[in-house]
Amino acid sequence: MAITDPPKIITGRLGHADSHTLDRYLATGGYEGLRKALAMTPEAVAQEVDTASLLGRGGAGFPAGRKWAMLRKSPVTYLVVNGDESEPATFKDHLLLERDPHQLVEGVVIAAYALQVSQVFIFVRGEFALGLERVQAALNDAYSHGAVGRDIFGSGFSVDVVVHPGAGAYICGEETALLESLEGKRGFPRIKPPFFPAAIGLYGEPTVVNNVETMSNLPWIVTNGGAAFAALGQGRSTGTRLFALAGHVANPGVYELEMVKTTFNDLINAPVLGGGIPHGRGLKAFIPGGVSAPWFGPDQIDLPLGQDEVAAAGSMLGSGSIVVMDDHTCVVRAAWRITKFFSRESCGQCTPCREGSGWLEKIMERIETGHGREQDLDLLLDACDNIAPGLTWPPQQTTICVLGPSIPSSIGSAIEMFRDEFLVHIKEGGCPYE
Repeated sequence: MAITDPPKIITGRLGHADSHTLDRYLATGGYEGLRKALAMTPEAVAQEVDTASLLGRGGAGFPAGRKWAMLRKSPVTYLVVNGDESEPATFKDHLLLERDPHQLVEGVVIAAYALQVSQVFIFVRGEFALGLERVQAALNDAYSHGAVGRDIFGSGFSVDVVVHPGAGAYICGEETALLESLEGKRGFPRIKPPFFPAAIGLYGEPTVVNNVETMSNLPWIVTNGGAAFAALGQGRSTGTRLFALAGHVANPGVYELEMVKTTFNDLINAPVLGGGIPHGRGLKAFIPGGVSAPWFGPDQIDLPLGQDEVAAAGSMLGSGSIVVMDDHTCVVRAAWRITKFFSRESCGQCTPCREGSGWLEKIMERIETGHGREQDLDLLLDACDNIAPGLTWPPQQTTICVLGPSIPSSIGSAIEMFRDEFLVHIKEGGCPYE
């Protein structure tokens, strides 16, 4: 294994028990990046982010600098931070909100200065009670310190930041549904076009929406330069990234790793990282980028942790969540539970997702509980094809947002990779792992 030792860009303070406090933040270089940014022109700050080639860390992987550049000719009215981390087994933003909220606040103000906006909203998932408390406390302390509010550090730049708790809907992680929720409406995704946030966003005004981890990288990028960030990683996947490792591993948790230079094998099996699969069991499958992503088998464990490399293999890094399944895992049950989650969290706006997710969940439950029929496998794939025609990746859409086309990923992967296991459930009337 070849594990690199990059600088800890966004997790350097987490070894301190008081990492969430203003005193610890200032003692470890906090708000120095903001002071440096305010001495630069907004265009120069944006150029550093562009040079860094920082891909958005929320799932879509769109370059943050390019997103900002789209709006330079048309002034942005609002900046919105997406902290509604709702993908199952994804908990990296949750960690940042709880353990280093000042880093997020500093990154938000840097972005606001680069974009020249005067109003920011930080949208945080409602269940993150401690995270909400600490972000609000950090924001209050930042106002008192002069890092937020009027005439920040005597620079003449002013910005107000509001923390907005969400109500816990998975769909509000989709940026346009988040904007609807911020406006006080039900979290329904908007049709794009025309409702690209950059054109028609919050309250109908041009809006930039960025993720918590994306924002948290900005203080380091401004302090050390975009070129230093771009020197880490490889290709389009520059810098480091947080990966939430869960499932059947000895050491589940959040790890900051250099992109591309590190592989799934390193993350899962290195003693200083995942520590391997317990009880001497083997690897059956793993999900590389949140439960929306197609699964990988053991033959793909040596793939690099890179955006393009994973995409070329037929899946995505997505939310940065890797879920490991050992050789005692019931894949039927795993796929059923994922499908049940999506069925419950569908907003109901689009028929293929609203109806199809429920049908799929019922068929999967029937198979798992020993009442399945062999023709159910073709029925499952047919229903999946109606939600995401062709069952290709990236998926074809029949719905306004990608929640619907994400549903077939786990079912299609499980049937393709482990069809025999489905047949055992059907023919023997139950799960072989009971």
